[in-house]
Amino acid sequence: MTDTTRLSLFEAARVVAKRDFHAILFSRAFFFFLLGPLFPIVIGALAGGIGGQVQRDANTRVIAVAMAEADTQAMIAARARLAPQIGMALPELQSSASAASPEQILREPGKNYTAVISGTVAAPALTAPADAIDYWSGPIALIAADAGRGTATAYPEVTARPVATSVAAQRSDRIRTAQAGQLLLFLLMMLLAGMVLSNLVEEKANKIIEVLAAAIPMDAVFLGKLAAMLGISLVGIAVWATAGAAIGLLAGSALPQLPEPALGWPLFLLFGIVYFAMGYLLLGSLFLTIGGMATTVREVQTLSMPVTMAQLLVFFLAASSITRPGSPMELFAAIFPLSSPFAMLARAAQSDALWPHALALGWQALCVILFVRFGAMIFRRRVMKSGRGGRAVKGHVGGTEPA
Repeated sequence: MTDTTRLSLFEAARVVAKRDFHAILFSRAFFFFLLGPLFPIVIGALAGGIGGQVQRDANTRVIAVAMAEADTQAMIAARARLAPQIGMALPELQSSASAASPEQILREPGKNYTAVISGTVAAPALTAPADAIDYWSGPIALIAADAGRGTATAYPEVTARPVATSVAAQRSDRIRTAQAGQLLLFLLMMLLAGMVLSNLVEEKANKIIEVLAAAIPMDAVFLGKLAAMLGISLVGIAVWATAGAAIGLLAGSALPQLPEPALGWPLFLLFGIVYFAMGYLLLGSLFLTIGGMATTVREVQTLSMPVTMAQLLVFFLAASSITRPGSPMELFAAIFPLSSPFAMLARAAQSDALWPHALALGWQALCVILFVRFGAMIFRRRVMKSGRGGRAVKGHVGGTEPA
């Protein structure tokens, strides 16, 4: 009898994707999965604020002046004259009335001096740890030279001619945006791609995957699972982005501002979403292949570790080529499938050309198809060894099972 009810590849993939998407989206585990990354962000923000305050309290710019009274006042007055011109490059100077040696002044409890100036204005001596001496020798010499003159120096007025930006500043700013985009893309992919692997292993243990593979093409099963997991990942990203936007509104200008990318923020964010999808599908198809080769959770962990380490190397490859656009290394990173999303997102931040993205997305989509077909072939050979290797069996879809 002719099979007339068999689903097409994409229809079968849609059924699998819908089933997996609903099963994961409305599970309690997914709710806690969404909350998981928010706790480290909150804890990290609190720890960063506390750590910054502790660091500010621990670091001091106060230097004691242990000279004769006239020299001490001359040094303090010179520092006040230079401060409008030099600002934070100068230390704070405080007069020390102690008759102790500079070494003893540094050890006085409650003073927290970073260094002590002794000697005379003509021949100042700086007592401090070696790194503090290297850091403050120049500013102290400048203050002493001004104090030795005894009169205020007439500084010429600098005419300001501001411009919006320069080529060097624009390049540096866009590199910062490219680095931030690559790092965020990498973190999201590594955080979310593991769901593909765990889902496949669970269904292999329950024999569900074998029932699906017997009813519909294995390629459709893999495509459906990848589409479902991508949809779930986008839901998670939307939730985290909403939480991040709320934190950004509360923090206001306290958060660092990234410079605008070459393509502008709307197109850059759009390419970020598209390249995340492509990178997720590429990495997810590899994880599906690993899941097809493994028979136990321990084997999954063993086989997935090289892929995870390789993904780190791929990220480092793309990150190291940011400053050399058009170089052989950058072109290789843009062509190699696993690093292509990272390299092309960096290009979106640095260049306003659109045609390379069209080529890259087409190439990445082709690689996704090839990876899925290869993973399905491996699964049929490794898991569906009996019967006809994952092809439809009559009786399951519109036919009769042979006796």
